[in-house]
Amino acid sequence: MEHGSFLANAFVYLLAAVVSVPVAKRLGLGSVLGYLIAGVAIGPFGLMLVGDQSDVMHFAEFGVVMMLFLVGLELRPALLWQMRGPILGLGGLQVLVTALALGAIALALGLDWRMALAIGMVLALSSTAIVLQTLAEKGLLKTPPGRSSFAVLLFQDIAVIPMLALLPLLAMPELAGAESGAAHGDAEAGHGAAGWLAALPGWLHALVVLAAVAAIVLGGRLLIRPAFRFIAETRLREVFTAAALLLVIGIALLMQLVGLSPALGTFLAGVVLADSEFRHELEVDIEPFKGLLLGLFFISVGASIDFDLLIGEPLLILALVVGLIAVKLSVLAGLARAFRMTAPDGLLFAFALAQGGEFAFVLFAFALQNNVLPVDIVSPLIVAVALSMLVTPLLMIAYETLIAPRLSGEREAKAPDAITPEGTAIIAGFGRFGQIVGRLLIANGFRITVLDHSPSQIDLLRRFGNKVYYGDASRTDLLHAAGAEDAALLVVAVDERDKAVEIVDLARKHFPHLKIVARAFDRRDAYALLDRSVDHVSRETFGSALESGIAALRLMGFRAYQAERAGRLFRDHDRETLRQLSELWGDDVSYGDAIRQRTADLERLLQSDLVDLSADAAKGGWDTETLMDEARTGYQLTSSGLRRRGFQSRRRQ
Repeated sequence: MEHGSFLANAFVYLLAAVVSVPVAKRLGLGSVLGYLIAGVAIGPFGLMLVGDQSDVMHFAEFGVVMMLFLVGLELRPALLWQMRGPILGLGGLQVLVTALALGAIALALGLDWRMALAIGMVLALSSTAIVLQTLAEKGLLKTPPGRSSFAVLLFQDIAVIPMLALLPLLAMPELAGAESGAAHGDAEAGHGAAGWLAALPGWLHALVVLAAVAAIVLGGRLLIRPAFRFIAETRLREVFTAAALLLVIGIALLMQLVGLSPALGTFLAGVVLADSEFRHELEVDIEPFKGLLLGLFFISVGASIDFDLLIGEPLLILALVVGLIAVKLSVLAGLARAFRMTAPDGLLFAFALAQGGEFAFVLFAFALQNNVLPVDIVSPLIVAVALSMLVTPLLMIAYETLIAPRLSGEREAKAPDAITPEGTAIIAGFGRFGQIVGRLLIANGFRITVLDHSPSQIDLLRRFGNKVYYGDASRTDLLHAAGAEDAALLVVAVDERDKAVEIVDLARKHFPHLKIVARAFDRRDAYALLDRSVDHVSRETFGSALESGIAALRLMGFRAYQAERAGRLFRDHDRETLRQLSELWGDDVSYGDAIRQRTADLERLLQSDLVDLSADAAKGGWDTETLMDEARTGYQLTSSGLRRRGFQSRRRQ
C-alpha cells in the first residue's frame, strides 16, 4: 500500500471511532459494538471510505498483542497456580467439548475428518479482546462469571500454541495447487512466519520454538529487569515508554520469526514480568496504545466483513452464525451447570463467550497455508466468525434486558419475604457499608429491620446468623411492611447510585417523618442526596481515606496529636464545604471558583492552626501524650489552654 493511502485509511478509521463510539456508549451499546459498526460503515459495504485495508489490519492486530501483554502482567505465577483448577478444568473442558461438538457437525456435513477437526479447534476459541473489553466496561470482570470467563479465555490463548503445532499434521496433499499457492501468500502475510522455517525438519522446528520461548522466560528474568532498572535511573519517562514498546514489538517479531502467535509471546513476557517492580509502570505506559490499537482492530474486523459473500449466500452465513453461537451457548451453559454456577452467572458466562475469536483469522490463514482447509470453506467461516463477534455486544444487551430480569423475577415471585418489623431503624442494603452501621446500632441497644435485594448476599448473611429480609426498599409496600410508618430512622446503604436516590425520594414522599442517613459513592452523589434534604450523607471512602491521611501525616513527622487535630479540622471544613457548594453544583464556573477558594481557605486554616498549636503547647507545657489523648477523647487546645468540647464523653463503667 502507498504511504499516502495508509495515512488516509488511518485518518478515516480514527474519525469513525471518534464519531461512532461516543454515540454507541450514550445509547448503551458499549464501545466494542461502536467500533464494529464504525468499521461496517466505512467499509466496502458502507460508505466505501477505505480501500485495501490489509496494512491497517496488521497494524491494528497489534492492539490484541498489547492487550495480552497487559493481561500477562496481571497474572503473577502464584495467581496462575491458584487458578489452575478453573483454567485447566473449565477452560480445558470448554475447548475440548466445543471442538468435538463442532467437529462432529462438520463431519456429519460430509467433510474429511482432518478438516472437521481443524474447524472444531479454531471455532472453539472465543474473542479475548471483545469479552474482556465488554466485561470490563460493565464492571463484571471481578464477578464469578467474569473470573470464569477470564480463566476460559486464558486457557484458549494458551491452547493456540498446540493448535499451531497440530494443524500442519492435518495437512491434505490433495489441496496443494494453484489455489492453495495463492492462498499461501495471503496466509503467510497474515501469520507472519518466516519462509526459512518451513524448510527445517520437524524436530529442529520444535527446538527453535522452544528456544524462542526459553529466551523470553530467561531474558525476562536475567536481562529485561536489569535493563529496565538502568533505564529507570535516567528518570526520563519517554525513554521508559519507548523501552516498553520496544519490548513488546521485539517479542512480537521474535514470535513471528519462529511461526508462533505474537500475542502468545507477549502474554508470556507479561507473566514473566508480573512479579517485577516495574509492572505498574509498564501497565500505565502501554495502556493508552493498547486502547487505541484495540479500537482500530475492532474497526478493521467490521470493515473486513465480506458482505458480497453474505449477500450471495445469506442462508449459509446465517446458518453458520446461528449454529456457532447455539453450539457454544449449549456447551458453555452445560459446563456452567456442571461447575455449579448459579443460573444468572452461568448464562452470563455462556453469553459472554458464545462468539468466535480473533485468533480464528490467524489459524484459518495458517490452515490455508498448510493445505488443511480450502478457500471455499475458509471464506464463509471467516465471515461467520466476524459476524458472531459483531453480535456479541447485542447478545450481552439481550441478556441484561430480557433474561437477567426474568431470572431475578423468579426470586421476586417467591419474595419479598414476610417481614416482621424489628425496631425503630430500617437499613436498606446490608453489604460492607450497611453492616457496620447495623452493628453499631445493635451494639448500642437499638433493634433494626434489614432489607437487601441481593439473594446471594442474603444467603451468605443468614449462614452467619444475621436476620435479613429479601426485598427492594424502593417499593412502597416493602417499606410499609418493614415498619417505616413507626420507624424513626432509615439508613440507605445500597451500592447503586440511582437506587439510593430512588429510595430517598420514595421515603420523603410517603414517610416524611423519617430521618435519613444515606451512603454516597462520591461528591456528585452526595450533592444529589443533599438536594433531597437527607439528614446525613456519608461518602463511602471519606472516613477511611481521612484515617489514612492522618496516618500519613504521622509517618511524615507529625506528632500524634498534631495529626489527629489536622484530620479533625480537615473533616469539619470538608463537610461544611460540601453543604455550602451543593447549591452551586452544575454551574461549572461558579463551582470551580468556589472550590478553589475553599481549598485555599483550608490550607491557610491548617497552616495557621499548626503554628498556634506549637505556640500553645510550648506556653502551656503540655506533654505529647496528654495532647494526643485529649485530641482523641473530646478536648481541644486553645490559646488559654485545654478546653472540653461541647459534648460529654461517657464514663467507663
